[in-house]
Amino acid sequence: MRTLTITVDIAVAPDAVMAYASNPLHLPQWAPGFASSISPSGDEWLVRMADGTEVRLWFTPPNADGILDHVVYLPDGEEVMNTMRVTPGNASGSTVSFVLHQRQGMNDAELMRDAELVRADLLRLRSMLED
Repeated sequence: MRTLTITVDIAVAPDAVMAYASNPLHLPQWAPGFASSISPSGDEWLVRMADGTEVRLWFTPPNADGILDHVVYLPDGEEVMNTMRVTPGNASGSTVSFVLHQRQGMNDAELMRDAELVRADLLRLRSMLED
């Protein structure tokens, strides 16, 4: 099983990146490759994914540590832990990193497809925050 770390530099202070990205309601705007819609459900979130699948999501509460981890609960019961961080980058900017794990039964082509979706979402986040 492979693990890929996808990083994008954003010319915005880490606090500003966290203020926006830590709100799960913003996911459909910057991560449409993952979420087309989202709504609260107790301590979790209900997400309609881009392919129409509904999943549950637990998202790390807002914090000052740059942690944006989240767990996706797939309909088949699989739990997918996603590690995401916002750290200080060059000058006054930020680096956003997402650790993508190859899941059981996922071939290399599927892993690379997921990596490109994550990269596109992080680039969209950068574009939104830098404008």
